[in-house]
Amino acid sequence: MDLHLSGKIAVVTGASKGIGLAVTRALAAEGVSVVAGARSVDSLTDLDTETPVHAVAVDLTSPEGPARLIDDAIGVYGGLDILVNNVGSVRPHVGGFLTITDEDWVSAFTVNLLAAVRTTRAALPHLLERGSATIVTISSVNAFLPDPMIIDYTAAKAALTNFSKALSKELGPKGIRVNTISPGPVSTPLWLGPDGVAAVFAEAGGSDAATVAEQAVAGSVTGRFTAPQEVADLVLLLASDRAGNVTGSDFVIDGGLIATL
Repeated sequence: MDLHLSGKIAVVTGASKGIGLAVTRALAAEGVSVVAGARSVDSLTDLDTETPVHAVAVDLTSPEGPARLIDDAIGVYGGLDILVNNVGSVRPHVGGFLTITDEDWVSAFTVNLLAAVRTTRAALPHLLERGSATIVTISSVNAFLPDPMIIDYTAAKAALTNFSKALSKELGPKGIRVNTISPGPVSTPLWLGPDGVAAVFAEAGGSDAATVAEQAVAGSVTGRFTAPQEVADLVLLLASDRAGNVTGSDFVIDGGLIATL
């Protein structure tokens, strides 16, 4: 299926690993000129893609970082068609709610909500110039599946999904489609890395990371983690005009983990 993405220009945040790296690769493979923003860009310097990727080392948690990323994209390519808000982070709090400080709350909301808000604000004038553009934001099933050990993360992701839905109502009449994707556990460093969620839970519970990872997907229908490329494929569809009348929607990709309607 031709997704009609060739020649488009995209910005991807949190692009150096996991879902962001998979999205960057997938867009570039479709002929999209990608500006990939991340704190470290070492993994982005030698990508073997059909279209070269322009990597930008940037701290997206700083107030000025998102605008600098968008300014760089406009300076290099002169326009913008697709924004993928992917940057995010989670740190489990195995000691419970009372161990979570104000600094923890601010950090969770900065990286999981404000980074997307600021990047969208900087990108929007350029997206509006196109007359037809898309914003795809990576949220999480935890936006509606609260977990006390990551309570600050779940609250931030709930706010992110709400923000995107509200924004879609304003921008839809102006030709900008806004959608979210809510993955369950994905086989990325965030979950499976040495300091990932599985490792932290394992250490706290006297178990091992492999067992925790198995338990995390045991309740899903497919019984496995989602692959980053599977999330990236969904991003491609939502970014394309093949989904031209889809906006204000959230797409769950969790192997059937969420059992409710």
